[in-house]
Amino acid sequence: MSSGEDAIKHLLARNVEEVIDRAHLEKALLSGKKLRVKLGIDPTSPDLHLGHAVVLRKLKEFQDLGHRAVLIIGDFTARIGDPSGKSEARKPLSEKEIKENMRKYLDQAGKILSIRDAEIRYNGEWFGKEKADDLLKLAAAGTMQQMLRREDFKKRVAQGGDVTVTELLYPLFQGYDSVKVEADVELGGNDQLFNLLAGRKVQRRFGVEEQDILTVPLLEGTDGEKKMSKSVGNYIGLTDEPADMFGKIMSVPDKLVHKYFMLCTDLEESVINKLEKELPPRGLKARLGSEVVRLYHGEKAAKAAEDNFNRMFSKKEMPADLPELKLRVKELSALEMVLASGTAKSKSEARRLIEQGGFEIDGAVKKDAGEILSFRGGEVARMGKKKFFRIVL
Repeated sequence: MSSGEDAIKHLLARNVEEVIDRAHLEKALLSGKKLRVKLGIDPTSPDLHLGHAVVLRKLKEFQDLGHRAVLIIGDFTARIGDPSGKSEARKPLSEKEIKENMRKYLDQAGKILSIRDAEIRYNGEWFGKEKADDLLKLAAAGTMQQMLRREDFKKRVAQGGDVTVTELLYPLFQGYDSVKVEADVELGGNDQLFNLLAGRKVQRRFGVEEQDILTVPLLEGTDGEKKMSKSVGNYIGLTDEPADMFGKIMSVPDKLVHKYFMLCTDLEESVINKLEKELPPRGLKARLGSEVVRLYHGEKAAKAAEDNFNRMFSKKEMPADLPELKLRVKELSALEMVLASGTAKSKSEARRLIEQGGFEIDGAVKKDAGEILSFRGGEVARMGKKKFFRIVL
């Protein structure tokens, strides 16, 4: 088997949930044809995180094989927000919020993709110009029955919730993007399968050859339960400072370490399996932290982040028997956390401590007093220079 065939085999196997149509896509890849590979991201928040990185890294694999990476920033579809997995309709975003959110998207995506070699499109380019008859033709590509078969919609309706007409149209809008950019392949998380399949229906409606689909697994956040998301507060941002990124990874549940190695690093599974046999759990997680920080900040920053974490949590600086800080809820703001510990006597004092870098969770500095933190129990919090607590729920 040639190196090119090996690369294609790896592309279709590592971190892949489903491929439609696998035989067709494999044949196209082996033919040497240069494919147009689409990925759409809606700027519903200003930060990209390791969850986004999973599919961006897959897009980079296509790019490395010489295919055209087409990154669509959904400045129009962000006004609706992808309803996949949502129990209620998203709050509509203003044009100003969308512009602010996407301001640094390319800088962040550029930590993974070669932006210079990618095709960057904004779906406001076409949705802002389409005539009513074109949109009617698009709407006819789907049916109400098809849309309401979605598990997330069925669950919402069964619980007495509403599904807006714009949410019903969202998969068709995403599919129309594939028509406009002439996509051969579309990538997405496995929660996107309904939307991606809708893209094939829209392409058929407009007389365009159907795209192949490749989905990747979803990455749970630091809480170990929910999909990584800024709104949940369980995310690790691509632009997090090295120490924060390392500290957050050290708080990832042990059960997810193998998955994080697979989805977030370049290490082959055979190497990961070997490390799991050789290293104790804390050492294994530290290696994971180093690998991830190195990808986004470089070797020197990775070493410094690990040294900083070890220094902060060494026996010399942290008491052996940590006092417990009991919380009644799993989520609360950084400000509420500091106040609950009794370290600060007022909100202004707590806010000042946080903004000056005096508050950490598992070595990750938290400087936003309003950030919502999620806990599973067992995390170590530092308040000020020498006050440490172990979180108990």
